Amino acid sequence: MPVEAPTTMADLLIARADDDHVGLRFEDRSWTWREVVAESADRASLALDLRRPGPFHVGILLENVPEYVFWLGAMALVGGVAVGINPTRRGSELARDIKVTDCQLLVTDGGGLALLDGLQLGARLEDERILRIDQEYGACDRGNGPEHRSMRREPRSLIPRAPTADDLFLLLFTSGTTGDPKAVRCTQGRLASIAARCVEFYGFRRDDVFYCPMPLFHGNALMVLWGPSVTLGATVALARRFSATGFLPDVRRHGATVFTYVGKALSYVLATGEREDDADNSLRRGFGTEASERDRQDFERRFGCELVEGYGSSEGGVAINRGTDTPAGALGRAMGDIAVVNPETGRECPRGLLDGAGRLLNPEAAIGEIVNRSGRGSFEGYYGNPDAEAERFHDGWYWTGDLAYRDTDGFFWFVGRRGDWMRVDSENMAAGPIERVLVRHPDVEAVAVYGVADSRSGEQVMAALELRHGTSFDPLAFSEFLAEQEDLGTKWAPRFVRIVGRLPLTATNKVTKTPLRQEGWTCTDAVYWLPRRSGGYRRLTEEDRRALDDELLVHRGS
Repeated sequence: MPVEAPTTMADLLIARADDDHVGLRFEDRSWTWREVVAESADRASLALDLRRPGPFHVGILLENVPEYVFWLGAMALVGGVAVGINPTRRGSELARDIKVTDCQLLVTDGGGLALLDGLQLGARLEDERILRIDQEYGACDRGNGPEHRSMRREPRSLIPRAPTADDLFLLLFTSGTTGDPKAVRCTQGRLASIAARCVEFYGFRRDDVFYCPMPLFHGNALMVLWGPSVTLGATVALARRFSATGFLPDVRRHGATVFTYVGKALSYVLATGEREDDADNSLRRGFGTEASERDRQDFERRFGCELVEGYGSSEGGVAINRGTDTPAGALGRAMGDIAVVNPETGRECPRGLLDGAGRLLNPEAAIGEIVNRSGRGSFEGYYGNPDAEAERFHDGWYWTGDLAYRDTDGFFWFVGRRGDWMRVDSENMAAGPIERVLVRHPDVEAVAVYGVADSRSGEQVMAALELRHGTSFDPLAFSEFLAEQEDLGTKWAPRFVRIVGRLPLTATNKVTKTPLRQEGWTCTDAVYWLPRRSGGYRRLTEEDRRALDDELLVHRGS
């Protein structure tokens, strides 16, 4: 029976207030939905007590812990805005995320507080506005000790105004072609509607246990997992952070039936030692994006569950889903007036023609940008960034920034992203901030950062360095330099470093990255790489190149 979409996420939570079905599991603890709503109401009460004039935005800088879920519920109940802060970002980039979203409160713990040390977070977020979950919500001064604050333990009933469907509820960061993360707007009504559609489309049930190893600041975890679980009164089982070795033990401990993933998570799980009893688990389905075809097949065989892939984003302008007839490697077909358009002419590209081996014969003509020509879709805009919003939606169309071609059977095939940004470990990241860090190296004259294909999913970071005259590349010193950069994100360190005599330039003396991307690690220049993230850089050999090319061919077919 179709699930009727409720008006708001607040409605969904209030419907669970007397529900004694288990709503949340974490490690060895569990909470009923009645308890989850009560905990959320407690935090809603605290937030209202601390509220100041202006946007009622609360930043959440936490791993996947129960407090994250309780604060999501709190903001839903009072019509506030939950801002998911990515803890893998560092330094001024982390401070920027907090400032541009107008957070007036920040919820974190000791680990998050260490990341904030010394950062300027803006006038709206003085030190006493930072609440630590590990000190009974003490207001922190980041140095002089906490001032403890107690919370009322009765559920809050005096909510000033019932939230409406149009009330902003989430700000979800993503990266785009401008080089800076953008905060995607998601209202109460939009998330409630997405949750209801997921329940109906994917056949979720109340007795499902939704395992959540992906971070709650991602739209994937909120839209496909948390929202549907609230809708049904199903159970969410949190993992503090993703762990390949902890995946199957967690699934078995919680009796998980459904999980979400992004990109390379599957490959990390598959890299753990295979056992004869791996399929002895409770999983029915996994939902995600960007896993390689081979990884999906190996995972389904090994763990005995079905994987469902889809194409979409937090913005919601376009959705493409795989069907049973979708060819291996394709995104699927799209509903509505979704087209591949030449961004220069605004005309639809001709269909892609494939040879018997599946190679695209007319790439120059067939490849274009995925566009929703019927309008915005469910895109609600970016917070405080009208220029980025205008780039995404103009002339009555929604432009994804993603490149693809469409074959003669109507299937979409993803081939890359337009603009200077990368998809690494299932996260969008821009080249500009990484370049700004690398150019600080005293021997670096100029730098270009770009993405090269990852054999399993997405891209890896590669940097081309033009060195100052009379200097040479020292791989050990370069590793030490990276370790000293406090604002270098945890996934920003280049996997490959190419040493060039001169960066390629356009006629107007601007660096062009197209030839660098095309050549990747197959070039005549010296290339250094990190075979393992824990090791140091070493010179890439011809044997290394052949192994990388062979792995790419096996997993990506190119």
